[in-house]
Amino acid sequence: MTDPPLPANRGLIFTIIAFALMMMSIDATIVATALHALQEDLGAPINWTSWTITAYWFGYVIMLPVSGRLSERYGHRRVFLLSTLAFAVTSLLCGLATNVYALVAFRALQSAGGAGLTPAATGIIVTWFGRSRDRALGLFGAVFPVGAMIGPIFGGLFVTYASWRDVFFVNVPIGLIMAGLGWWIIPRDRAADRSARSLDLPGMVWLALGVVAGMLGISYLGNPEATLSSWGFTLPMAICVLCACVFFRHIQRAAEPFLAPRLIYGRGFGATNFLNAMYGGAASGAVTLVPLYAATRYGLNALDAGTLLIAQGIAAITFSTLAAYALRWSGYRLPFHAGGLLMAVGLLLLAPVPRFGIPAYGWLATATCFIGAGAGIMGPASRNACVQLVPDQASTMAALRATAQELGVIVTLAVTTAIMARTETPSLTLAVIYAAMALLCLMIQPIIRRVPEHHGAW
Repeated sequence: MTDPPLPANRGLIFTIIAFALMMMSIDATIVATALHALQEDLGAPINWTSWTITAYWFGYVIMLPVSGRLSERYGHRRVFLLSTLAFAVTSLLCGLATNVYALVAFRALQSAGGAGLTPAATGIIVTWFGRSRDRALGLFGAVFPVGAMIGPIFGGLFVTYASWRDVFFVNVPIGLIMAGLGWWIIPRDRAADRSARSLDLPGMVWLALGVVAGMLGISYLGNPEATLSSWGFTLPMAICVLCACVFFRHIQRAAEPFLAPRLIYGRGFGATNFLNAMYGGAASGAVTLVPLYAATRYGLNALDAGTLLIAQGIAAITFSTLAAYALRWSGYRLPFHAGGLLMAVGLLLLAPVPRFGIPAYGWLATATCFIGAGAGIMGPASRNACVQLVPDQASTMAALRATAQELGVIVTLAVTTAIMARTETPSLTLAVIYAAMALLCLMIQPIIRRVPEHHGAW
């Protein structure tokens, strides 16, 4: 691949991309703090209120693979700008919603519109950053934890001093400004950078149906009365399996498949996708429950319990930045090994009661720091490992990585909460789950040797 002439303002391009990505990551967590306020204002039942979060993840996961393909066909800059504008417009609609049903629908559209940001941003970096693209992609790992940390803080401030609607309205000027700056600063897509392949609509439809059915089935397990034999679980999961079988049969036979089979389970790709789902998704899902665990097992107040995730986020930001600059020395396999081991240590520390006279908060904060450091060290390698094999399909690979991670989070949360709902001591059950996940992090270490290794720029 011959690198095009590089723009001199790459730092400004990265800043625009980073702010747009942060806008979306903030919105993934900011709404949780506004649930009670919007429930009272809209007179909504609690189950529909929680769907304002669930619908966001549905739209995001479903549209991620599609947006990656659209970015390669129509141009990374074009999809980035349209996604930013779509996110701003749908955020406005969310803020103007007069009932919870409209809000849920707009939330799904909001995430679907913004799903193109990550794949398109990856494509822009690969196209215009030349030999520094590996480090630039690695630095993405410092963007998402920042958004996840400040989202609840901003949400609390808006709900306390303004309105829950401002949680959504704040995205409108940010999105419009980022779209305007992107139109002005980011270089235009070249015809040579676009794929001429067809969109493969049947493949997209089968994949989307399978993902929707699977997410519905897994989400149903979170209900206290749900069992593995319940129709609410077995029917959507049967549809999911059927659609998955048809999808994989289709992409193996199609002349121009939506996703080439080798990108999903081929040599090097399959191992990396699996590790992203397990380390990046499952471990992240487990950490999401740490505030609940801290409150129920150790009686920590909501503020202290919530700041435990800040400790994890700071560690992730710090170590992902360092790992991005060390990537050409470390290669890709060493960060996976080191990050996986640190995650295992952190998860294992969550299971027992604090030792050596360390207070519960300090013990749990140390554990979450280990997990955050592991995720940070692993992030740059996981973003580059597959992309450097097929740089012309960077958007698709970024979408696959994000999809694997989000599905890992969703499955972990649904299964964990389903198990906890069926025990008399949910906090102790969660401690056992943390120990089991630590063991799993160690057991999958041998798979890392199948990750494609690389040192230096690509």
